[in-house]
Amino acid sequence: MAREIATGIQDFRELREKNAFYVDKTAFIKEWWNGLDSVTLITRPRRFGKTLNMSMLECFFSNKFEGRADLFEGLEIWKDEKFRELQGTYPVIFLSFAGVKQTTYEKTRKIINLLIKKLFNQYEWMLKDEKFTDTDRKFYHQVSEEMDDAIAALSLNMLCEWLYRYYGKKCIVLLDEYDTPMQEAYINGYWDELVAYTRALFNNTFKTNPSLERAVMTGITRVSKESIFSDLNNLNVVTTTSDEYATCFGFTEKEVFAAMDEQGIPELEKEKVKSWYDGFTFGQVTDIYNPWSVTSYLSKKKYDTYWANTSGNGLVSKLIREGDKGIKTEFERLLNGESIETKIDEQIIFSQLSGNRNAIWSLLLASGYLKVVNAVFSSAGKPTYQLALTNYEVKCMFETMIQSWFAQTEDFGEFVNAMFAGDEDAMNDYMNEVALNTFSYFDSGKDRAGRRHPERFYHGFVLGLMVDKADSYMVKSNRESGYGRYDVVMEPKDTKNVAVIMEFKVLNQKAGEESLEDTAKNALKQIEEKKYDADLLQRGISAENILKFGFAFEGEKCLIKKAKSGEKNKL
Repeated sequence: MAREIATGIQDFRELREKNAFYVDKTAFIKEWWNGLDSVTLITRPRRFGKTLNMSMLECFFSNKFEGRADLFEGLEIWKDEKFRELQGTYPVIFLSFAGVKQTTYEKTRKIINLLIKKLFNQYEWMLKDEKFTDTDRKFYHQVSEEMDDAIAALSLNMLCEWLYRYYGKKCIVLLDEYDTPMQEAYINGYWDELVAYTRALFNNTFKTNPSLERAVMTGITRVSKESIFSDLNNLNVVTTTSDEYATCFGFTEKEVFAAMDEQGIPELEKEKVKSWYDGFTFGQVTDIYNPWSVTSYLSKKKYDTYWANTSGNGLVSKLIREGDKGIKTEFERLLNGESIETKIDEQIIFSQLSGNRNAIWSLLLASGYLKVVNAVFSSAGKPTYQLALTNYEVKCMFETMIQSWFAQTEDFGEFVNAMFAGDEDAMNDYMNEVALNTFSYFDSGKDRAGRRHPERFYHGFVLGLMVDKADSYMVKSNRESGYGRYDVVMEPKDTKNVAVIMEFKVLNQKAGEESLEDTAKNALKQIEEKKYDADLLQRGISAENILKFGFAFEGEKCLIKKAKSGEKNKL
C-alpha cells in the first residue's frame, strides 16, 4: 500500500509516527559517526533534506528520545547492533537559523538571541539541581533577546557545560542553515557586524568547548574561513564536490523511480521527471534528484517549479541583473542550453560577489542552480569546470526571474510589438521609456571611476527578449563583441515569420560620432558590412522579411534607426 506523501514535514519523529512517505537516509548516521570528525559542515542546496536529516540525528542521539526504537525499526541504521546501543544516549542541542531572514543587524541579532533563549528555557528545571550554583543561575537569567555580545558568545558553550555536568556525557550540537543570516546580511548591508557576532559565537561553541562531543552544521554555502571560521581548524567541510555523504541528501534515481512505482505513476513519466528534477551531482555521484520537487510531484501528480517557488531568489537575481556584460553573455549561453567554463572557489567570499565572476558561478553551483558537466584538471591540480543549468525546472525559474525584471513597465511588451511591426517611431518612444524605468535597476550605481554602465542594461534587455520570445524565436548574439557593441539576431523558428537583426552601440566621439544619429547609422552600416543576414538568407528567410535596427545609446538615452528597404516588410 502506498504511503501518504506529507509535503513540507521536516520533523523526523512526525514522519515516522504517521508512517508517511520517507526515503531511508539513516545510513548518514553511521557514515557521520564512524567518520570521527569533531565538527562537520555540510553544504547542500536549499530544500535538499538538510533539516530532516538534522532532525533524524537529534531523534537518534538525543536522550530526549531514549527508548524510541520504534522511530528506527525497519530502517538501515537499525540493522547494526552497535548503533542500536547508541540510540537516545547523548544530550543534544539542536538550533536552526533557517528563519533568520531580517533586514537589519539589530533585528537579526535579536532573533538569534531569542532562539538561544528558547533553548535555555527548556533546561530551567535542570538548574534547580544541586550540581548548579548561583553563578550558573545568574548566567541563565542574563540570556535574553537583549543580552550583550559577550553573553551571547558564551551561551551555547555554557549550555554544553551544564548538560555535560548533569548527564555526565559531552554534548552533540546540531546547527541547521547556519548561513541563512549571512546571506541576508550581504543583501541588506550589515555583513561586517554580523560576522563579528557569529565568529565569536561559533568559536566558543565549536572550538574552545571542552564539553562538545561532536557537531554538525549545515548550510547552502561554505562561507570563507577568513570571515567566520578563522579560528576553527577542527572543521571538516563537505561541499557538493566532496565524495562524503554523496547520497545522504537528495534522492538517487533508484529511490525516485521506486517511489513512483509505489505511488502507481506510469513508467512513461520517468523520463519527464528526470528532465524536470534530475541533474544534481554530489562528489562522483550523478543523477541526484531534487527531493522537494519530487515529493511535491508525487503528491500532486503534476509538473511545476516546486523548488524554485520556495524562495524569492533575491540574491541570485541581484547578482545576475547587476552583473557586468560577461555575466549576462555567459548567462545567455546557459539559457540556450550551452555550458560555460569557469574556475570554482567553494569558499564563498561574499564581499567578492559584486566583482568576481567566478565567485558568482561558485555561489550558483553551491545553491543548486548550476551543475558540473565536466572538470578538467591542470598540471597544478586546479580544475576548470564546465557548468550548465541543472534541469528544466531551474531554466523555468530563471525565465520567470528575467520576466520580473521588466514587470515594472508595460512598455517592454509594447516595444517588442512595435519592433516586429517595423514601427521605428513607436520603438523609440517605448525604448526610451523602458530604459528610463529600468536603467538604474540594472546598473546599480556608478563604479569607482564614476562611470555608468549602459551595457548592463542592454545585455539585460537581450535576456528579456530571449525569454519573451523563446517559444517562437531563437535569439543569437555576437558574444565576442567589445565594449558598447552587441549585435543580436532573432531568428524565427518558422521561416515565414519576420527575422530581426539589432546592433547596439554606445556614442563614441573618438570615432567621429557627434550624435546618436551618427552612432545609429554606424550600427546599421556594420550590419550590412559584416553581412549579419547571411545565415538568415541561407535558411530561406526572404530579404524583405529581415528587419534591421541600429540602437544608439548615450547614458539612459537611446535612438533606434531602421534600415531602409525597397520592399515592404511582411509580418
